[in-house]
Amino acid sequence: MFLYDPDTIAAIATPPGEGGVGIVRISGSKVWKIADALFQPLDKTPVSERAHGTFAYGKIIDVEGSEIDTGLALVMRAPKSYTREDVVEIQGHGGAVGMRRILRRALEAGARMAEPGEFTKRAFLNGRIDLVQAEGIFDLVRARSDRAASAALEQMEGRLSQRFNGIYDAFLDVAANLETTLDFVEDELPDEVFSGITNLLDETFQTLDNLLDTWDEGRLLREGARVAILGRPNAGKSTLLNTLLGFDRAIVSGTAGTTRDSIEEGFVLDGIPLRIIDTAGLRQTDCEIEAEGVRRAEAHGEEAHLSLYLIDASQPLHEEDRVRLEKLDPAKSVVVLNKVDLGNRVPEVGGVETSLVSGEGVEELKKVLGEKLEKGANLHAPAHAVISERHRHLLLLAHEEARQARAFLNKNIEENAVFAAEHLRSALEYLGQVTGRVYHEELLDNVFSRFCIGK
Repeated sequence: MFLYDPDTIAAIATPPGEGGVGIVRISGSKVWKIADALFQPLDKTPVSERAHGTFAYGKIIDVEGSEIDTGLALVMRAPKSYTREDVVEIQGHGGAVGMRRILRRALEAGARMAEPGEFTKRAFLNGRIDLVQAEGIFDLVRARSDRAASAALEQMEGRLSQRFNGIYDAFLDVAANLETTLDFVEDELPDEVFSGITNLLDETFQTLDNLLDTWDEGRLLREGARVAILGRPNAGKSTLLNTLLGFDRAIVSGTAGTTRDSIEEGFVLDGIPLRIIDTAGLRQTDCEIEAEGVRRAEAHGEEAHLSLYLIDASQPLHEEDRVRLEKLDPAKSVVVLNKVDLGNRVPEVGGVETSLVSGEGVEELKKVLGEKLEKGANLHAPAHAVISERHRHLLLLAHEEARQARAFLNKNIEENAVFAAEHLRSALEYLGQVTGRVYHEELLDNVFSRFCIGK
């Protein structure tokens, strides 16, 4: 039974641009009529009469019967498809024009354009997946590292959902047991009944806390981290960027002020996707262009998750460096003493000693950088599904409701069972929104609007 209007949707399911194959996906109640109208199999057997999981080779035709392309039609019958509806995928030669022509023909034949994430939304509404698994699909598509992809795949397969469902079921048991006690008169139930309720609630709290502890790791894997390289001119900032990337991205010169604007590149460290930003040298200058570069460098430093502040250790400490070091937040910065192969003339400054020309200290710097970014997340453990910001927000709301329930039970469990049960029902409401046991249209729009149209 459909929980929404089961009209037929279509969209291009492959990325834009040239490619060996392009796919138009069609799903819904009119799929066989549409497929027969736009695809002529070479063996003359209509697509609508073919078995699930089979391909047909033939022509893709327009409304006049003229050939648009040649390709394949893949047949997927309900409920064995991704959406659990009847689905046909038309595969043609990759290319923006060809794919648009095939999609236009599907729309002319009776489909409508799919909304962002609508195929996955239908998979959720039809019971194929829950909301957490749907978000795992989104995370897998957008993964920027092997570790992020492995974590997303585990989430997509339902490992994280099992943990959420375990917490939900435990809270449900506690609420049900509490409400059962309301049918008995005071002092009629033995003490072990109430102690069993509180013990189960405490165990569930621990599981909830363990899940919340995975948020920092989830944030890093999904969003990555911005790392700004700061320092005075000729401290070695551009050399550090090139060293981390493994190729020459930034121009390196002995002339002070070579880097006028910021240079940003992607880099993966211990499975964490990073955006490394090389910035202009920090100094007082009368050059309007260089001054703008300095202003941007300072802005990047304020916005970054972490800053690498480079100092030329072969020279006495400059007063500007001294002032900026005093302002650095130790939790969000790493001091790098560069050019130590020429001697360390700043022994009073603590930091990671490096020689970026020879590579000395680079591995130690990567280690310190990873430790700073972790913030308690074990990034060296096997990849595992981790919660998102949406999950964290709902878990914190559920945690607060459960805390209030526990506070009522601590006062007098028999007298306050009604109030505790009410808070537990609110906690269940929030937990249900995590996996989609409880949902509303605004929640679904928030989740699926971030998907691409063909997914």
